[in-house]
Amino acid sequence: MKAAIIGYGKMGHEIEAVLAERGHEVVKIIDMDNAAEISAEGLAGVDVAIEFTTPDTAFSNICGALRAGVPVVSGTTGWTDKMEEAKELCRATDGTFFYSSNYSLGVNILFKINKILGAMMKPHSDYTVRIEETHHIQKKDAPSGTAKTLADDLKEVLYDGDNQKEIHIDSFRESVVPGVHDVIWESADDTLTLHHSLHSRRALAVGAVIAAEYAATHKGVLTMDNLLNL
Repeated sequence: MKAAIIGYGKMGHEIEAVLAERGHEVVKIIDMDNAAEISAEGLAGVDVAIEFTTPDTAFSNICGALRAGVPVVSGTTGWTDKMEEAKELCRATDGTFFYSSNYSLGVNILFKINKILGAMMKPHSDYTVRIEETHHIQKKDAPSGTAKTLADDLKEVLYDGDNQKEIHIDSFRESVVPGVHDVIWESADDTLTLHHSLHSRRALAVGAVIAAEYAATHKGVLTMDNLLNL
């Protein structure tokens, strides 16, 4: 597989290493200085692009890859108010757009368990629920995209998707923490916590590369649910 990396920060470097480990070739690296190369000409010969950039640039990067006819895998958070536009463009171009707010296998299993537990807890009004997330101090968006996904999934099962009702999220930024998420259910009598902690960014890079392998041979708007059959 010939891959392009869009965004050459810490995640971009991790992705580059994992691509090499899995026998793939990085044929294009695009960062701020050469962003104009997100075009049909600049991405010629690329099988899939992996995009980890910033909330301000992600939507433009994704659209550029789709217009160039290149499948794109994105893990950038903080821009998803434009998600429906990205999906519409993917369909209009008969392209491939794979998105996840978190590419960790464990986190995606957490998403599934979170929904199941939320449905089980719905009848028990004596419990309250909140989410805590902790990341490294360089993370630009807060709350994290993962925390927002957890909250949105809970709203769907607890409040039938009522957007007027919110799940409280506490965000913390500490040192070099890769990512910790807790969904906390509390009553006067006990506390139940769903907990996930990343040990390193490599888990995210591995998931993103596996997603890229999948995206290179599949069409449409894709998520980790498609990849993992969750």
